[in-house]
Amino acid sequence: MDALSCSPAAITNPRRATLAARRRGLSCLGRRHAENEGPGGRAFLGCRGIGQGGVVKNEIKNAGGQRDRAAIDFSDPGWKPKFQRDFESRFDLPHLKDVFPDAVPIPSTFCLRMRSPTEEFADGYPSDEKWHGYINNSDRVLLKVIHYSSPTSAGAQCIDPDCSWVEQWVHRAGPREEIYFRPEEVKAAIVTCGGLCPGLNDVIRQIVITLEIYGVKKIVGIPFGYRGFGDEGLTEMPLSRKVVQNVHLSGGSLLGVSRGGPSIPEIVDTMERRGINMLFVLGGNGTHAGANAIHNECRKRRLRVAVVGVPKTIDNDILLMDKTFGFDTAVEEAQRAINSAYIEAHSAYHGIGIVKLMGRSSGYIAMHASLASGQIDICLIPEVPFHLHGPHGVLRHLKYLIETKGSAVVCVAEGAGQNFLEKTNAKDASGNIVLSDIGVHIQQETKKYFREIGVPVDVKYIDPTYMIRACRANASDGILCTVLGQNAVHGAFAGYSGITVGICNTHYVYFPIPEVIQYPRSVDPNSRMWHRCLTSTGQPDFI
Repeated sequence: MDALSCSPAAITNPRRATLAARRRGLSCLGRRHAENEGPGGRAFLGCRGIGQGGVVKNEIKNAGGQRDRAAIDFSDPGWKPKFQRDFESRFDLPHLKDVFPDAVPIPSTFCLRMRSPTEEFADGYPSDEKWHGYINNSDRVLLKVIHYSSPTSAGAQCIDPDCSWVEQWVHRAGPREEIYFRPEEVKAAIVTCGGLCPGLNDVIRQIVITLEIYGVKKIVGIPFGYRGFGDEGLTEMPLSRKVVQNVHLSGGSLLGVSRGGPSIPEIVDTMERRGINMLFVLGGNGTHAGANAIHNECRKRRLRVAVVGVPKTIDNDILLMDKTFGFDTAVEEAQRAINSAYIEAHSAYHGIGIVKLMGRSSGYIAMHASLASGQIDICLIPEVPFHLHGPHGVLRHLKYLIETKGSAVVCVAEGAGQNFLEKTNAKDASGNIVLSDIGVHIQQETKKYFREIGVPVDVKYIDPTYMIRACRANASDGILCTVLGQNAVHGAFAGYSGITVGICNTHYVYFPIPEVIQYPRSVDPNSRMWHRCLTSTGQPDFI
């Protein structure tokens, strides 16, 4: 399968694997979905069953979404160091020196003590040994910060049956004192792929500004995603601080977006022909799979190119990260739709408001928006199965709410309840399965149910999806986008390639791309955040 066609929808659902494992009697002490709430919600091993000889078999997913079988003998006193060595190897960052061992670094041209932007470097590269604003290459950030004392703790993510504490460190992001590219030789390109997301222009702006501070003169935007590498009718857009100065004040993408594109060899051919040696890719799981394939192709051809990703997914479904840009804005904008649905429902006789929010395989937006509003009676997400009909179904609970409260508001993620709908098997250009509309289905089933029991209801359905995607970033996302854009440039100049930048436990870090694209991050139904949502809505189990 072409890397560009990789998509969250095409990747195995870890929740189903977990449920199946439970049915088989396995012990899911540390599911590998880093999809749990909060900074501590991260574990790296799959559902485990105790095998013969006390060896715990761990189910680990690789970047293709397939499962590799690995085994750790926890009776071995040295299992912790072995696990840590394996972890360090997996999270080691690809670097230009891996391919060019004789590459010689130069002093960084990024120094904030300089009084004016650097223009020429004929007399050597400016450096300031007294400025302590650089990151040491050995700096690390702790990936997992909660020490669970028992696998029965809510949201527990354990490596072994005893929930032993094992330190897991990842690389800290930021400017390095030595760089591997001469700014005057750099031609940097920026590309935005997939769908729209609040904050795209903010990231573009900061990448351009930071490149100019390093001294880069040749900066271009690739129009309409990866498609811009293959369509000769789409020309590069020259970028500078002057061009991007106020672009963050509006939503959308200055460069345009699209799904799909030419093959990886064709993209790298175009990069070679145009002299692009730094590529910044803004996109989600599928886009990052493409970026990693571009990185690998450049290595295969021994090209001195840095490929750096900036994770863009409004659904917040990228592994290992606290959050992705656009998510906070989406939750905030969703409040308007939820409040409108509440007013409609509360003002009508037997009013029911239904709001459908984004979330193909992850219910983070629906969960957080429900928590933030305090107006939701029922929150439905892809990770938690439910029944519409029956004594414990959603419709029966709606009847109870109408009888006791007189109105109700439902928030549903777009990927929830797809088992009730007819599958189309259609896919978009990124390879994502086209989902049927669960919101319309719930609206129709609600009207039908109450009509059959002779209770009049007034059902209003609101889908704010495209209004939310087109918003400009709010203040929180604006800060996140700014730092992500800056650190993407720092990572490229430091010589790293095939990496992405993210926020982990409130600190900014670099990850190897394969570690964050194995499958979509999703809500853990046993996490504290989901429990908080249930406490807020007061909803029962709909099974």
